Amino acid sequence: MNLPGPRIPTGRAVDLAALAAQREAQAAAEQRRGDGPVVVFDVQEINFQTEVLNRSTSVPVILDLWSPRSPQCATLTQILEKLAYEADGAWVLAKIEVDTNPRIAQALQLQAIPTVIAVVNGELVPMFEGPMPEPSIRQLLAQLMVIAQEAGLNTTAAPAAQGGEADAEDSRYDAAFAAIDAGDWDAADAAYRDILATDPNDEDAKLGLAQVELMRRTDGIDPVAVIAEADASPADLRLASLAADVEVFEGRVEEAFARLIELVRNTVGDDKAAARDHLVGLFNLIGDADPRVIKARTALANALF
Repeated sequence: MNLPGPRIPTGRAVDLAALAAQREAQAAAEQRRGDGPVVVFDVQEINFQTEVLNRSTSVPVILDLWSPRSPQCATLTQILEKLAYEADGAWVLAKIEVDTNPRIAQALQLQAIPTVIAVVNGELVPMFEGPMPEPSIRQLLAQLMVIAQEAGLNTTAAPAAQGGEADAEDSRYDAAFAAIDAGDWDAADAAYRDILATDPNDEDAKLGLAQVELMRRTDGIDPVAVIAEADASPADLRLASLAADVEVFEGRVEEAFARLIELVRNTVGDDKAAARDHLVGLFNLIGDADPRVIKARTALANALF
């Protein structure tokens, strides 16, 4: 059984929406760790039968197939952990590092990293490959719960107050997500500004505006050509900035940071300041708590002084 595709297309905005969720995911997961049932755990080949297949006869098990080779995996895992703790036992998250468990990857015919697969009553339910924004994951999980109930599993809903609050928050962004789906950056910008008109301190809406601006800058760009041109002219501020935008959009965050840090190091005056400002804008987009940002801030300080 395959779940229907997500409302937000994977070709656009996927990584960006995941960046927004990443800021809060780890903190939320840690806060709930130790409260209630064990809902997040690691799985290896030796315990796959008991922890995944056997357990899936009573509760849906979601497999997070990840690798340290992919920077996108950490972001997705943080989102899944957050949602698992929020669900409070309605489903459980089994994390599998594919590099150290190659036979599992082979048995599941893994084609991409990260990949998320559900197991319901011993049956595999493919969910999605690659990064995915939290709202789309929530939609897929809701559909999975229906499948699990039809299979006879007794799924337990998340606490009513917490679930209702999350649904209310998500619905406020529907207009922005729909505009992003349509590639209408002006409408998406307006939708986020409508939220900020009511709540000027809404951090997700502020981040959404930054994401939309990034999508606007990269819309219609040939990423291969832009990066090739920037590599050929590393001192060109416009090309370097655009190439860094493309790299962030594609999830190649560390490459984007390195490109702009090198430009800061090798330029002076207005170009140096502009490169620094563009880089800081990307830092803000990804989040100060991200270890890649922390590392890059140190490198930026060294490049400046």
